[in-house]
Amino acid sequence: MIKMIVSDMDGTLLNSKKQLPADFTEVYHMMKAAGIRFVVASGRQFYTLVDEFAHFDHDIAFIAENGSYINWDDQTRVIKPMKALEAKAMIEMLRLIEGTNIVLCGKKGAYVEGSPSDEFMDELKKYYAKHSVVEDLLDVEDDILKIAVNNFHELEAVVYPKVKSAFENDFQISTSSPIWLDVMSQGVNKGNAVQMLQREMGISARETMAFGDYLNDYEMLQVVEHSYAMDNAHPEIKEIARHKTGSNDNSGVTSAIRRQLLMCSEK
Repeated sequence: MIKMIVSDMDGTLLNSKKQLPADFTEVYHMMKAAGIRFVVASGRQFYTLVDEFAHFDHDIAFIAENGSYINWDDQTRVIKPMKALEAKAMIEMLRLIEGTNIVLCGKKGAYVEGSPSDEFMDELKKYYAKHSVVEDLLDVEDDILKIAVNNFHELEAVVYPKVKSAFENDFQISTSSPIWLDVMSQGVNKGNAVQMLQREMGISARETMAFGDYLNDYEMLQVVEHSYAMDNAHPEIKEIARHKTGSNDNSGVTSAIRRQLLMCSEK
């Protein structure tokens, strides 16, 4: 019996217009009636996730910043935060790559430096409700949960290989979309965060269902028995997921949940 359902947001639960499925509220209440706990697991900032679901009463648990920040039942856990100076070498390297934007994702908010372009700020605001522009990222005094790296044109071809080659032994590194790269402390990922919630709630991998579309969902889909890749998912995600569902623009998540609930009611 399924007791926990976990879903990524962008490219998974949200459609291409960054909207929840039209039937999400109905399906959410169906999950509640069945005693299933719903968990959002995203690279997004916690404050942005809270805003997304503020329009209706819920007891959703949140895994934010790719597993660095976990909130459930009025409890919060910050996992292995770092200081900006701990990533000084990476930040200095990234500054030299043309077209690259760096975001320090802190407990208090997100930080960017210099004079960011309007195009980048429009992209930033989709994921970071609380953000500020500072003169120097290395002067930021906050617990850094994640470093997000944006490049609209050469992220996978140039930025990711350089970061991975230089720092993969020091940090957890994964791409979250074709234009975003995420860097966390070693061992921080959505999979470990899901396992922590499973332990806290007494729920097994066999009783957990999860949905994802990109490489920052990789570990999460490996710690649940009922793993689903979206039709629009990265090929590596489709390869490891046990099941497939429709695309994010065709309500793939809520359709699969409905099928699961129907099967449970027929047993």
